Amino acid sequence: MRFNFTLSALPALFAAMMFAASASAADIKLGAAEALTGPAAKYGVPIKNGFTLAMDEINAKGGINGNKLVLVSEDEQGKKEEAINAFKKLIFQEKVLALFGPTLSNSAFAADPIANAAKVVVFGTSNTADGITAMGPFTFRNSVMEADVLPVSTRGAVRHFGIKKVAVIYGNDDAFTKSGYDVFKATLAEQKIPVTDTETYAKGDVDFKAQLTKIKAGNPDAIVCSCLAEEAANIILQTRTLGMKQPFIGGNGLNSPKLFEIAKDAGENTVIGSPWSAENRAPANQAFIAAYKAKFNADPDQFAAQAYDAMYIVASAVKTVKLSGNLAADRIALRNALPAVKHDGATGKFAFRRAAPKDGKESGYDAEQEAIVNIAVHGKFVLLK
Repeated sequence: MRFNFTLSALPALFAAMMFAASASAADIKLGAAEALTGPAAKYGVPIKNGFTLAMDEINAKGGINGNKLVLVSEDEQGKKEEAINAFKKLIFQEKVLALFGPTLSNSAFAADPIANAAKVVVFGTSNTADGITAMGPFTFRNSVMEADVLPVSTRGAVRHFGIKKVAVIYGNDDAFTKSGYDVFKATLAEQKIPVTDTETYAKGDVDFKAQLTKIKAGNPDAIVCSCLAEEAANIILQTRTLGMKQPFIGGNGLNSPKLFEIAKDAGENTVIGSPWSAENRAPANQAFIAAYKAKFNADPDQFAAQAYDAMYIVASAVKTVKLSGNLAADRIALRNALPAVKHDGATGKFAFRRAAPKDGKESGYDAEQEAIVNIAVHGKFVLLK
């Protein structure tokens, strides 16, 4: 058989060959639906950076059984409807093997059912609200639940400051902050700490003085804040303008540089719980911090560390799976391999535990990991002694 090519056809032929090479069947496509713009980008951008850093390290060492990891990212903007659209695109158009995201628990409750219905692993690295992994057997997370963290951080704060009574403020229209409040309420009751006042706000509020004036009247020893970082920072600032000097106790939503960008020195003595600390001197964590700084010219946070570890956890599971090229079968094989993975990374020793079933439905997997209590000192979180 003879083929006749003209010189003018060569560029197009070369381009087609290059495209075929770039879209190699050996590439392992993983999707990431994260908030890269909007208010939640303060979490989403570090998360994507964590994925990218880990993926580049894995690929530099030969990838997965010689195959290269490829991250396909979509900006879900921290909005439920955008998370749904991003999941559909990544699952049905991009045909990724597994999904990371979304950034906020609110969005996870909206989008995770799509992944479960399609039988695709959805791996949350920042979703800590109760009920996330009850949505189905394909839902995993390495973000430690508030139910595991808040009792530890509350106990540490009470011991450190000699707290006898507290006031509470929380966002009542967000899954994460409402779930955090529920855990705080149960924790305070269990630890027999009286609550002088409970106040609420709505997402996007910027003026909290009415609520804080009521809190001030009760003269609490500390203020419990189930909030995201930006609202928390403004609440802290406004307490100081009212002459209030109480320390704050918060969830992992406060564990962001954004808190100090806004609150600055007013954030001193804020106590949070987290599976990660920059002060953890373990070699794996120090190597992660150094590599992150070198690549992104910025300090990592908890969310970057959790994303970094999540990529390694998924990679470990993929290594044990003999990919067949049948996407549906490969997705299920990965789901079956993930629960057995154990990892010791930037956030320390990690394993999965099966989540409690809800309404008789099969559940996914939560993080089994110890919480670390941190306190804000001079514009950064350090270990609470």
